[in-house]
Amino acid sequence: MPELTRSQLLVYGAIAVALLLLGARWLRASDGGAPAGPGVEFAAQDGDGDEDSSFSVQESGGDVVVHVAGAVRAPGVYRLPEGARVTDAVERAGGPVRGAAADMVNLAAKLADGQQVVVPSSVPRTGTAASPASVPDAPISLGTATVEELDTIEGIGPVTAQDIVAFRDESGGLSSVEDLDEISGIGPATMEALRGRLQP
Repeated sequence: MPELTRSQLLVYGAIAVALLLLGARWLRASDGGAPAGPGVEFAAQDGDGDEDSSFSVQESGGDVVVHVAGAVRAPGVYRLPEGARVTDAVERAGGPVRGAAADMVNLAAKLADGQQVVVPSSVPRTGTAASPASVPDAPISLGTATVEELDTIEGIGPVTAQDIVAFRDESGGLSSVEDLDEISGIGPATMEALRGRLQP
């Protein structure tokens, strides 16, 4: 085999280097044209085909963790898929119990991570307790009855009620309904009505 000259070696070496560069460029071009999917890294290239910068795209998604409390069968902390609604959280907690006021909660609202969902209980309707004077058959205290209270007793008019209060004040108080027998205008029927409505 004839010995290669220095010039021939240089030519062959240049050809080999050129082939290597072309092969490397072809491989880079093939990788850069691959289709991208979720979580795939994209490579941006400049006009010469050289890599300039890279970025990755990750598919968004996940769960939300919420605390369901109040009038539900199984209160607690639950993990639900992102985009779930309040109604999903309530159902996950076993649903509302009897007496729950679920209509007071916006069941269509979207859940947020860390949110607390409280289902209130139905509050029974309460009113102001009626005082004895506002209840027709409630006993009236003999020692503190007013003219207006005495006037509510059957057979006692405003004049007789005023006489009873005046007699009580003059006597220093009354210890029994029988003491009212001394007041003019109070007969047996009125005394019977007083016994049913007055208390010492």
